[in-house]
Amino acid sequence: MKSAVETLNPTRVRLTVEVPFEELKDSLDAAYKKINQQVTVKGFRKGKIPARIIDQRFGRGAVLEEAVNDALPKFYTDAVNEAEIDVLGQPEVDITELKDGETLNFTAEVDVRPALEIPDFSGIEVEVDAVEVTDDDIEQSVEQLRERFASTSPVERAAEDGDVVTIDLEAKVEGEVLEDGVASGVSYTIGSGELLDGIDDAVKGLQAGGEATFTSELKGGSAAGKEAEVTVKVSQVAARELPELDDDFAQLASEFDTLDELKADSRKRLENMKQYDQATQAQERVLEKLLELVEVPVPEKLLEDEINTRKHNLEHHQLGQMGLDLAKYLEIQGKTEEEFETETREAAIKGIKTQFVLDALVKQEKLNVNQEELTEHLMRRAASSGMSPDQFAQAVVEGGQVPLLVGEVARGKALAVVVEKATVKDTNGEIIDLEDEDEDEDEAEAEAEAGAEQATETAEAPAEEKTEG
Repeated sequence: MKSAVETLNPTRVRLTVEVPFEELKDSLDAAYKKINQQVTVKGFRKGKIPARIIDQRFGRGAVLEEAVNDALPKFYTDAVNEAEIDVLGQPEVDITELKDGETLNFTAEVDVRPALEIPDFSGIEVEVDAVEVTDDDIEQSVEQLRERFASTSPVERAAEDGDVVTIDLEAKVEGEVLEDGVASGVSYTIGSGELLDGIDDAVKGLQAGGEATFTSELKGGSAAGKEAEVTVKVSQVAARELPELDDDFAQLASEFDTLDELKADSRKRLENMKQYDQATQAQERVLEKLLELVEVPVPEKLLEDEINTRKHNLEHHQLGQMGLDLAKYLEIQGKTEEEFETETREAAIKGIKTQFVLDALVKQEKLNVNQEELTEHLMRRAASSGMSPDQFAQAVVEGGQVPLLVGEVARGKALAVVVEKATVKDTNGEIIDLEDEDEDEDEAEAEAEAGAEQATETAEAPAEEKTEG
């Protein structure tokens, strides 16, 4: 077999392949054997029909077609490996010449991963929010904890803001009660905004046994997005009572003996959270700066596929679970369809470029992924998916997704390398050392890489799927 490669543009090539006919022998033998098992000829046992009889009865062309279809993937893969190109997606194959007993010639056009030059990135500088925890932040945190330990007690008065009411609901659309529009014994805190628009005004002022009707747009269910007439009946009004903020509360709500100790712990936790947010912000902004430094051509077919994938995931998974269609989602977001299309395209381009650049860095920096790193990443992904580690691992293996996870970890490590060399300052002008934590160096490095993995997960585009057959 002889092959040559022609670069059509930075992201697409054409392979020209010439195959001597003798190299088709195995595929021809397999074609005769397959046809033998599929047809019946009088006077011959099934599977024992001579090749010349198959040629006479069914045509040599049918045999050649079967043989070529069988052989093409192998010859294509051999040509890809010989040319040492990194292909993306399926090729467009055209058989240019097929002479029985002489030769098979074909061309294959396919998208390829562009060759990138990663410039010196040590001069990258970014600004992030300063880590500042105020007394108001502490008070808000403690107040939220206090809310969790609130108690309720029935009262014989009209419902007010903050009360917990027990209610029955019935929703009608065009005068008909919906099958899924009836609910009894629902507990609702007035002012929480957790149910229907308009329900707060409807129940405020009602005592136990009171009833009101209001109009609201349904957020989910069989009539999601439609206007409904909702009848609400209050069966109980209960007042919420917050515990006193004192040492007794600290002992009730935490492992601490005093309120001061509880507040000190709250400050430390908030600082840790803001430090994590700061590190994530740094990674995202360093990534943006890195992408600005590198010229990255994007294959049009790959971009089209990624845009379609993002739209499909949004419409059929995320919005479907919320009972919304795309039109309603855009209305809620206050976006036009043109703005949505533009944003989706820009996000897809960024995702593909991110993957290309970080993959190039993985190769340049000779980064590897060990079993421990892969296991840690798998545990994090399992937690975010709501599956147990064993279930997630089984799904990954059965779906052949292990290389995808390895790629995610490797790209996270690549971004961590760039962040480490970048200059990160906060809004106060202070230089931030993202690994200057109380933990040991290895743990800090692991957290930096974990955050970097998270920052690059939006780049899980079809570009990851290298197909050679």
